[in-house]
Amino acid sequence: QVQLVESGGGLVQAGGSLRLSCAASGRTFSTYAMGWFRQAPGKEREFVAGITGSNGRTYYRESVKGRFTISRDNAKNTMYLQMNSLKPEDTALYYCAAGYVDNVYALPQKYDYWGQGTQVTVSS
Repeated sequence: QVQLVESGGGLVQAGGSLRLSCAASGRTFSTYAMGWFRQAPGKEREFVAGITGSNGRTYYRESVKGRFTISRDNAKNTMYLQMNSLKPEDTALYYCAAGYVDNVYALPQKYDYWGQGTQVTVSS
């Protein structure tokens, strides 16, 4: 069983930055693929970024490339999402997710564990 707890969300003006963290329980964190998803009101949950466990390969949705950076510290069982140049359209509830299979997928159903989410609000 893996428990995930997100933190770091908040209210920021457009152009600002936030760093999200996802703390994971369990001794096999380094073997899981990890991902960040977001969901805005009335919209489906969408993939934001992902990172593999074995080699730290990263993947991003097109709209965040060059602005967001995903990383992980396996010694601390923690994943991060550095978000720069934030835009109002980045406003959403951000979730972290972990998957047994060490591949990054854009489909939420490919992940086995989810956190409760942390709210990010970007004002214009």
